[in-house]
Amino acid sequence: MTRPKIAILWRGTPAERLNATASNNRFVRIFEALEAQGIQAEPAVYADELLETVRTPLLGADGVLVWVDPIHQGLSRTHLDPMLRDVAARGPWVSAHPDVILKMGTKEVLHRTRHLGWGTDTHLYRTPEEFHSGFPERLRRAGPLVLKQNRGNGGQGVWKVEWIGPDAARSSPVRVLHAQRGSVPEDLTLGAMLARCDAYFTPDDQPGGCIVDQPFQPRLPEGMIRRYMGSDKVVGFGHQLIKALIPPPPAGPDAPEAQPGPRIMHGADAAPFQALRTTMETDWTPGLMQILGIDAPSLPVIWDADFLYGPRTPSGADTYVLCEINVSSVFAIPDQAPAAIARLVAQRLASR
Repeated sequence: MTRPKIAILWRGTPAERLNATASNNRFVRIFEALEAQGIQAEPAVYADELLETVRTPLLGADGVLVWVDPIHQGLSRTHLDPMLRDVAARGPWVSAHPDVILKMGTKEVLHRTRHLGWGTDTHLYRTPEEFHSGFPERLRRAGPLVLKQNRGNGGQGVWKVEWIGPDAARSSPVRVLHAQRGSVPEDLTLGAMLARCDAYFTPDDQPGGCIVDQPFQPRLPEGMIRRYMGSDKVVGFGHQLIKALIPPPPAGPDAPEAQPGPRIMHGADAAPFQALRTTMETDWTPGLMQILGIDAPSLPVIWDADFLYGPRTPSGADTYVLCEINVSSVFAIPDQAPAAIARLVAQRLASR
């Protein structure tokens, strides 16, 4: 009996493609977990110049698991996504499918799901005109805001903006801080900041350019909770003291104290996060699926949602604010996740 075959795709160089095996890359535990499920897994290192070379083995697989960031060292998924759509249309199952990524893995989802319990006062701007006319008043009323381009990773296109001038005029100064590692606060006029963001509406390599803003969360220094999902079930948690959008210390952005802390991984049963797990599985994820029109079999086999601590309730309980959903390339992952991924892959292949 022929074993089902899965291709594991990640971005690399032509030389890395030639030398790739199941054991010499960061996905080794996923290869091992798939093998334990009786699934043959093969590496499929992708580069834009190898598109047709990569396409052929993907078409010979039963499924494809994809780990490719939307933006990486000036590269995008412009060529990859159409190829993956074509492969999926010809039979192999693809996770995460590019169309699911466009629903879940963009910042617009923060606005579409703002009425769920993880939401906050989130505003969406679809054109530069809307942004230029609406954002100054939002900033004046709401205080510090965080701007986010629709599709990115690693803090690219995410800015904290706050007034430092006497009024809300475009000529008044604002202080901005980019979320990319190594960034420092910068003072410029509001008009200059608005113009800087105009490129996010017309990206050359991304459909659906837009910007969202959210109120800055004062409890940011307490860290971010990453909740890892296998389809519609929690498979683990990660807690990290992040430094993005926090001004660096006097020693500068390269000082040790300016670096983010390690992400401490926890299993799905970790006691501190059981209330969050229950809410995610019984309320928020079903709500997300309904709003976006996604059923459980279409959800990625691994994705995550990043939460910041919101205001405490009158009784002192924590609340949570969604700041991002990651779908394109979720890694590193908790120790329990590879086995959960492999089980889901086996279920998806069996159902097909």
